[in-house]
Parts: sequence; structure tokens; C-alpha cells
Amino acid sequence: MSEDNAIKVIYDYPQRGAIYDRNGKLLVTNQPSYDVMVIPRELKPFDTLEFCSILNISKDKLKKSLKKARIYSPRVPSIVIPQLTKNEYAYLQEKMRKFEGFYIQKRSLRDYQTTGAANVLGYIGEVNDALIQKDPYYISGDLIGIDGVEKEYENQLRGIKGVKRIQKDRFNRDIGPYKEGKFDTLPVNGKDLTLTLDAKLQAYGQKLMQNKRGGIVALEPSTGEILALVTAPTYKPELLVGRKRSPNFTKLYYDTIAKPLYDRGLQGEYPPGSPFKTVNALIGLQENVIDTKEGISCRMGYYYGKNGRKLGCHSHRSPLNMIPGIANSCNAYFAAVYRRIIEKYETPQKGIEKWRKHVESFGLGNYLGYDLPTGKKGKVPSAETYNRMYKYPTYKWYATATLSNAIGQGEVLATPIQLANMTAAIANRGHYYTPHIIKAIDSQPIENENYTIPKVTTINKEHFEPVVEGMYQVYTQGTASSLQVKGIEICGKTGTAENFTKINGIRTQLTDHSVFVAFAPKDNPKIAIAVFIENGYWGSRYAGKIASLMIEQHLRGSISRTDLEDWLLTHSLEEEYVKPYSGEPFKINY
Repeated sequence: MSEDNAIKVIYDYPQRGAIYDRNGKLLVTNQPSYDVMVIPRELKPFDTLEFCSILNISKDKLKKSLKKARIYSPRVPSIVIPQLTKNEYAYLQEKMRKFEGFYIQKRSLRDYQTTGAANVLGYIGEVNDALIQKDPYYISGDLIGIDGVEKEYENQLRGIKGVKRIQKDRFNRDIGPYKEGKFDTLPVNGKDLTLTLDAKLQAYGQKLMQNKRGGIVALEPSTGEILALVTAPTYKPELLVGRKRSPNFTKLYYDTIAKPLYDRGLQGEYPPGSPFKTVNALIGLQENVIDTKEGISCRMGYYYGKNGRKLGCHSHRSPLNMIPGIANSCNAYFAAVYRRIIEKYETPQKGIEKWRKHVESFGLGNYLGYDLPTGKKGKVPSAETYNRMYKYPTYKWYATATLSNAIGQGEVLATPIQLANMTAAIANRGHYYTPHIIKAIDSQPIENENYTIPKVTTINKEHFEPVVEGMYQVYTQGTASSLQVKGIEICGKTGTAENFTKINGIRTQLTDHSVFVAFAPKDNPKIAIAVFIENGYWGSRYAGKIASLMIEQHLRGSISRTDLEDWLLTHSLEEEYVKPYSGEPFKINY
């Protein structure tokens, strides 16, 4: 204890690692910051009014900071005022001799070289008491990654603090390094990260999402690398840097309407809509309840039950087999296929469980294992789900009770990143790689088996070709034929997802969501994408246009379909988003 009292420990903070995109573009670096620190037991009487005037703080705030520092430890440094600017530091430095017990600690703050990808990059903030108790590396005033890549790769980015031990005499005066610096250490800078993100594609996606809400997720099918992860609305990462971080965070956090801190690409759980029909087609082929040639009639819908209940459909030629069934998104076709899958087994419970296992093999209904600290697992209903809903065995339920699952409605929920991953599995003809954002650490490519070993679906490889062809015909002659990009073979699937909310306690149907998934090229695909636009009417209206443009931007680096781009940049959905609060009716304006 005597030795402890005679030694002052000073930390030398390392530079936090920089962050780059996949093409070497610098996204995040550092800027100098200066914290005013105090060691309570070394405080001498000082002019509090002058001190507060220099730092532009109130006397009450200073008192609270000093009280908190004493409670934390009278001997260990605590932060009084964080993150001074260069000018504030220069002015205070000249006067520090007047305030014994205080000193200035140099640190690094983040300096963003991009205005986008805030949801991916995350931010850093001051550690709290609970974390200090949990991890002895951190002390009061230290900064730590709180979200995104900054949080997930905190241990790599933070580096290692250097330590200097200064010996004091009995008058508490510094007399030099303790034991000639034998136990001192130099700081070790944090490691630089290279992300899989394409900064240009990310920025373009954010541009297209102006005045819209939703998510875009683009993956490289051959690796699972995340090329773009767009959420809208979002915020500029610079807002959560420095002394303004706390008030800015409060404003963002309490914006419960736009929810800029809510990552819709990872956390938004939505009905997948018609893109889910591709999975049901594959399950039907695997379960041998349908082949690619059998035609199924559609009379503007699928009729079932004793009372002639109807699952509606739009106008198209009839009957249709699988490939045109996908291209024209026929509800009746997929209702019939789904019903056969469930009714193949002696009980609907067994049928649902078999179907569920196939669905989950595409990464749906569970966390994918990606390397970002946020997300939701979606939902794939089980037999137990329906047993609870229908109070089985008191009440029986049959395949028709779950028929909405055939078209991606019902109890199925998926996040945009899950839909992108599902699409990548189809593009790869039966396997996918866990989506991930890290590409290299200090220029060394990652060697994580979770990201390099493929996950194989339960569907045999030969069953994928007709589904891929159906998705190709979605563009050439189906529901997305107006969205073709000359010279690029795109395979896609439109989707329109019903959208409900509660208004004044009443379940109310809002304008449908616009959903679209796609990959390109058809063979040896380089990109798989899912776009989900809240209240976007139907699949090709908003989401499909965005997907086509993102694909062309990635493959060519330029845009030929400027007509689609101009339309998106001049159309807003803001009026849709205020309707639940304004009382306006939800009508589709074609």
C-alpha cells in the first residue's frame, strides 16, 4: 500500500485501428482529443469560477464530476471534461499549472471519411461502471465500441494502452520514473480492418433510399461477403462523435417514428411475400409432390374448404407449370404445391415439421451467425406454433389452416439479410456462406471456418435449375419485365407483403410493402440482393427498381437505366408514413 501511494500511473493511449472498405477506401480514422482528468487526492484549492469559465461548464456540473471521481477512487484518475477541441486544449494548457490535481490526457476520437454506413460502422463512447467492473482493462473515461463493427471488433481495434509509473516523494512531488522505467510499457496501436463493404455501392443504395423506409442487403454469393447493408432512415456517423454525442444520441433514440438507430436490414422482421415461393417450389420438387411440367389451373385464385374459401390471385394465363408459375407469381400454383407438401404426411404436424426443416436450411428462422452485434432471427412456424394457435388436440387443424405460408404471408417472418442469404443459396444452386462484414485484419485475410465453409441446404442441386429459370423469366417476360438491364442476365422475384398495424387499438391494414430479391449474372453470380421498402405498394414499383440499379452499379460501375433512377429520386413515400398519424385512408395510387 505504501508503494502504491508513492507511484502515479499514467496511461498512454494507442491509436485506434483504421477501417477501410473492400477497395481500400478509408472510411474511419482518428482525430486528436483531449480529456481533462483529475486525481482527487492530489487536488489543491483552486479558483472554481475561473476553471469553469475556461471549460465553459457550470459549477454544479464540476461539483458532480469531482464527487463521482472521489467515489470511483481518490487515487485513480477520473475524467472531468471529455473530448476538448484543439483550441480548448491550447487555451487550457497554458493555465494548467494553476489547477493542481488536474491534468490533460490525450486520446483519439473517430474521424469519419464517409457520410454513410453508420449502421455498419457503429460508434464509440465512454465505458460505464458495469463494464469497468467486468473488464479490468478499462478505467473511468476510456472509450469503447458500442455498436456495429466498432463493437464487434473492439479487441482488435482498441490496441493496448502503454503505462508509465512515476515515483513521488513524501511531499507528493514527481521525482522521476519508478525503478528507472523498468515496468513501463509502450502503447500498441490497434489493428486496421478491411471490410467487405463496397463504399460506392453503399452510398448509391443510401441515395436511392431517400424519403423511403426499409433495408437493402447485397451479398457476394461465392463468399458471403456483405457488399452493401443499407437501412433507411439513417444518420451521419459524425453525429455520434465528441461532446455532442450524448445529446445527439438522445435525439436519435427518441425519434420513435423514423427510428434512425433501428437497422431495418438486420432487425426488421417482415413477411417475405412472394420471394418465398421460390423456396416452396424447391421443397415441392425435393418432396416429389410436383414436377416442372404439371400445370395447375388458376381462376383468379385458389379455392379451398367446404365453403369455397379463396386465396386470391391476379390475372394471368392458366394453367401454369412451375417456371411460368414463378415468372407470373401465381398464388394458386403455390397454394396447391404447399398443400401437397403438408398433406404428403399422415398428420399436418409431421408435414409442417418436414417443411420447416427444409425452410430453415436456407438460413431462415434463426440467427445467421454474421459478425455484426445486432439482428433478429425471423420466424418459421412449427407444428407447436399451430398446436398453440388452434389449442390442439381440442381443435383440429389442417394444411389449409396454414395456407398463407405458401405465398410468404402467414406466420413466416424474415429479415432482409435472411432474404438476401436465401437468394444467394439459390444463386449457388444449393449452398451459402455465412454473411460477414470483415475481409481482412491488418491486411491478413480472415481464416474463419464459419465464413469459409459452405452451408448446404436440404434440396438436391438438380432441383435449382428450373427455379433459377423461373426467376430469370420474371425479368424477361414476367412481373419485372419492365426492369431489365440490357446485357445483364438478372434472376429475380417480385413480392407484395401485406402490412398491418394497430391504430387506436384497432388492427388496420396499411399500404403493402414492396419486396424484391435478385441475383446476377444468371451463371457465376457476383451479387445477390434483397430490397424491402415499407409501404412501397408492390414489388416492382420501388424494391424492384432499386435492385436492378444496385446490380448494374455493382457489375458495371455506371447506370444505363437512368429512367429508373430518375423515378426513384423524384418519388417519396413520406406521405404514406404519416397516414397512421394523420388519419388519411390507405389507397394505392397507380
